[in-house]
Amino acid sequence: MKSLISKLSLMALFFGTLAFAQDIRVHDPVVIQQDDTFYLYCTGRGISCFSSKDLKDWKKEPSVFSEKPEWTDEVVSDFKNHIWAPDISFHNGMYYLYYSVSAFAKNTSAIGVATNKTLNPSHENYKWVDHGIVIQSVPNRDLWNAIDPNLIFDEENTPWLSFGSFWDGLKMVKLNPDLLSIAEPQEWYTIARRERSFDLADTNPGDAALEAPFIFKKNDYYYLFLSWDLCCRGEKSTYKVVVGRSKNVTGPYVDKTGTSLFEGGGTLLVEGNKNWYGAGHNSTYTFNGKDYMFFHAYDANDNGAPKLKIAELVWDEAGWPSLKENILD
Repeated sequence: MKSLISKLSLMALFFGTLAFAQDIRVHDPVVIQQDDTFYLYCTGRGISCFSSKDLKDWKKEPSVFSEKPEWTDEVVSDFKNHIWAPDISFHNGMYYLYYSVSAFAKNTSAIGVATNKTLNPSHENYKWVDHGIVIQSVPNRDLWNAIDPNLIFDEENTPWLSFGSFWDGLKMVKLNPDLLSIAEPQEWYTIARRERSFDLADTNPGDAALEAPFIFKKNDYYYLFLSWDLCCRGEKSTYKVVVGRSKNVTGPYVDKTGTSLFEGGGTLLVEGNKNWYGAGHNSTYTFNGKDYMFFHAYDANDNGAPKLKIAELVWDEAGWPSLKENILD
């Protein structure tokens, strides 16, 4: 009997590891820890949510929005509540969840924000309060796309929101202290871009494929992680993650060779292979003294389904990150 129990325990551990590596389907994951629980938010109907005690076994939680926010139809006609690329932060006793409402391959987009006092759905104070649009992009007006938000505070505790994809690059704008609106006078930066064909219409996302900025402060540097190339295309996905860094939150960011990310630079961190068509849209955090990168990859052995991947980061003597293990083998 003891032998059988031991075997069952080993099987549970083995399959738990597989679940951690492959079974949970997510797109664009972000994570935060509240007390002894990790909460993961990702693209999905009403913003999908999972919880875990150990970053291995994940439990499905209620979506953030059971019904689409009232304002979304004004941005995307007949919006289906499929909300993209959230970003979660804790500040001054409140959780802030930024999220993207967009039409695919169009800059008909907006970034909204909702707040909550707790992330625990069983807590009496659990209630998401939507505050509407923070920033909106409009075709034929803006050569940028208001999706993929990420909040970062600089050394003066000033909040900045980075965002964007394709078009003329990744943008950054200063927020008001309430984190609900753009600060006045407005202060904008382009923090990364790739060369875009000059003869394209403004409504065309173009061939300068980059998106999903995520800024992580480590020692003296702000590290800008971003995704290059194509997501969401199954076996044709070519997603990859590159990184640059700056001593100032607004840049300029440069890669390991010194090339500016404004000029198309970026040091490769992870890319797809024969087992994973592409890998990208990451977030990066320190949990319990270790630095982790969360991202999704398209499983070549499961019809390109997007799966959660979690990699521990290590840093070389010059302060550049790499994956501790190649988890895509």
